Amino acid sequence: MELVSIIMPTYNCEQFIRESIDSVLAQTYTAWELLIVDDCSTDNTAAVMVSYTDPRIRYMRNDRNMGAALTRNRALREAKGRYIAFLDSDDLWTPDKLEKQVAFMRQHCYAFSYTCYSEMDSDGQPTGVLVSGPSRITKAGMYAFCWPGCLTVMYDTQIVGLIQIEDIKKNNDYAMWLKVSRKADCYLLPENLATYRKGRAGSVSNHSIVTMIKWHYILFRETERMAILPSLWHTCVNLVCGTYKKIVYIHRKGVQT
Repeated sequence: MELVSIIMPTYNCEQFIRESIDSVLAQTYTAWELLIVDDCSTDNTAAVMVSYTDPRIRYMRNDRNMGAALTRNRALREAKGRYIAFLDSDDLWTPDKLEKQVAFMRQHCYAFSYTCYSEMDSDGQPTGVLVSGPSRITKAGMYAFCWPGCLTVMYDTQIVGLIQIEDIKKNNDYAMWLKVSRKADCYLLPENLATYRKGRAGSVSNHSIVTMIKWHYILFRETERMAILPSLWHTCVNLVCGTYKKIVYIHRKGVQT
């Protein structure tokens, strides 16, 4: 079995992180390492981690608060696995997530993939929302919109190599997918294999459309180093594709995959 490195940045998630870790421990695919990088949490996250003795779990703590982008960078540098997967410290996986996704990628010789996911509220109750996406995302398609949910993504380091992103406060997962998409197209495994916690305080999903537009413009202008007009163009395309995703790829309760 090829090793999967799971990247989990955390900050003040003592209320949720145990459930997230337990969803990794429950995986039917056992060749994994979980790299948890604590970005100087001020709650009891460190105390929670004391109870975990599985040698596959590696807990690290930043010397100073660095933000999600640089925290993910640190975990990626520490990763030893062929495959890289991502799980935030308040989200969950189904027990067969890694097994199915690794098999999917190996069977089709894919280097970059994602899956469908469902949503829950801040209390862990299902909202009845299921999110899917395009069956194939090219580089151009990824620039059009950030289709994959971070908690569902996996890529092959033998093809993609080490990914490091700039220190941006928001959209740092999108910045990663843009880099990976230069090396490989992204393919959808059309099964619901993860659950995203929506509505938690500080979550991106809580911010206004104006704020989201600003972050997208900054991503293209500063991180991708595009000129002003192309940055504005890609930001506008993202708005259009975001509306398209809500219509086509976000399914309400009663819709099955």
